[in-house]
Amino acid sequence: MGALKITLRRSLIGAQPRQRATAKALGLTRMHKSVIHKDNPQIRGMIAKISHHVEVEEAEGTK
Repeated sequence: MGALKITLRRSLIGAQPRQRATAKALGLTRMHKSVIHKDNPQIRGMIAKISHHVEVEEAEGTK
């Protein structure tokens, strides 16, 4: 399994509370912060819910 680098690119101001909670669960607490997670269906689902706020790319290594 690979890893994904997830970066928060748009502000969560005005976002729905569930979208804010999803970003916080991913570890995205402020703009331009990046986190690395293993690529699995749960993380992909979370990314899909806030896809308009984040940028995703393949990362080297695993978590």
